[in-house]
Amino acid sequence: MSRIGQNPVSVPASVTVNVVGQLVTAKGKLGELSLTLVDDVEISRGEETLVVKPRSDTQRARTMWGTMRSLVQNIVTGVDEGFTVNLEIVGVGYRAAVEGKELVLQLGYSHEIRYPIPEGISIACERPTLVAVSGADRQLVGQVAANIRSYRKPEPYKGKGVRYAKEFILRKEGKKK
Repeated sequence: MSRIGQNPVSVPASVTVNVVGQLVTAKGKLGELSLTLVDDVEISRGEETLVVKPRSDTQRARTMWGTMRSLVQNIVTGVDEGFTVNLEIVGVGYRAAVEGKELVLQLGYSHEIRYPIPEGISIACERPTLVAVSGADRQLVGQVAANIRSYRKPEPYKGKGVRYAKEFILRKEGKKK
């Protein structure tokens, strides 16, 4: 039995959710997102909740139950509040800036890296060493943050590179004479 799937998804008053067959569409102040559920689960609408249930007692239906419930929760939360991932840039001369629809990164290479900002994502740089990636689609926000981090992953000796805000880097001891 899925512990996550048992919990109903609460729908805030500012979000309208439409369920047509296996297609769930959520519309809120941050846009509109839709999700097609797999055939092994069914969704029912209450007054202020959505309930996801498995259609049968097979292994696949039980595994997809919790997954689909989490994805429905993500689209409802995304159109209402949105998601944000903060990145820190550590290193002498390492910095970031937003120019138009591109994020310009200077990460110690001989050239600057220009990352085009995808549709539906907003990137803000409060300081040159702090990048905030935000948007309604949780998967897209996480993927963009991972792409930016991949340009210069944090190294274990000095800790230089692009890291998530709350990420812990295990530091190694350098060479000894």
